[in-house]
Amino acid sequence: MKNLINRHFTPKRLNAFSMSELLVVLVIIGILVLIALPNLMPLISKAKSVEAQQQLVFLHSLQQSYFFTHSKYSLSLDELGFEQQPLVSEDGTANYKIEIVEADENGYRAQAMAVVDFDRDGTFNTWEIDQNKHLRETERD
Repeated sequence: MKNLINRHFTPKRLNAFSMSELLVVLVIIGILVLIALPNLMPLISKAKSVEAQQQLVFLHSLQQSYFFTHSKYSLSLDELGFEQQPLVSEDGTANYKIEIVEADENGYRAQAMAVVDFDRDGTFNTWEIDQNKHLRETERD
């Protein structure tokens, strides 16, 4: 009985990694991430541009509804009921500023301009849409 009790309370040595081994692995992972990051920047820019495209398509549907009611396109986001989300430059979450560049009874042109230079090359991504729902990238980041 005494052997059985001692066997259960004897501390066992556990196999584990040392702190220095863990730190070496974390440093290696950090270096690999820094090497891979420049290759991932185009993917990040492309993913963020989806926000601009979705907002412009939504604005297009608002413009179409406004046109069917008033027989002209609106130059005002407020008239359409479009609410610009707070921009990241103002502690918000939106990466693109949406604005209507021109509008009359024949058509409109709206654009979404990035407020952040995603790949830090000095150019800001810009998208446009018109009354025919032609969505195009006018300035590539």
